[in-house]
Amino acid sequence: MAISTYGVKLKVGTTAETVEQLVCIKDFPDIGGSPEQIETTTLCDAQQTFINGIKSMSIMEFTANYDSEDYDAVDALSGQQLYYELEFGENGSDGVFQWQGEHTVRVTGAGANSVIEMVISVAPSTEITKKA
Repeated sequence: MAISTYGVKLKVGTTAETVEQLVCIKDFPDIGGSPEQIETTTLCDAQQTFINGIKSMSIMEFTANYDSEDYDAVDALSGQQLYYELEFGENGSDGVFQWQGEHTVRVTGAGANSVIEMVISVAPSTEITKKA
């Protein structure tokens, strides 16, 4: 069965027990990353061969509508080692992914007749895991 993105929440806290939603997000990035490929090809092989290496992970960007108070609340936590959760479904009924890291926030450019947005960029410092 498929699920909707309706109700997906990004939660942040100074401990795993204190995570809470600061802002409503408009989108979320890929959760996790693909492993780098380590080449194992020898001169006897007719084609390249590989084994999986370390998972590659990039910055995680979450878009939200800009609001001065929301921006200040998110910015007040910038640059700190925090706990993050991405929650699917009501109270995580469809899964909760958790990790640690730190974030920054910025306002993105916009044109005429547009919504002003901000992007929360999270640099993960631990592996992203699905909460049991």
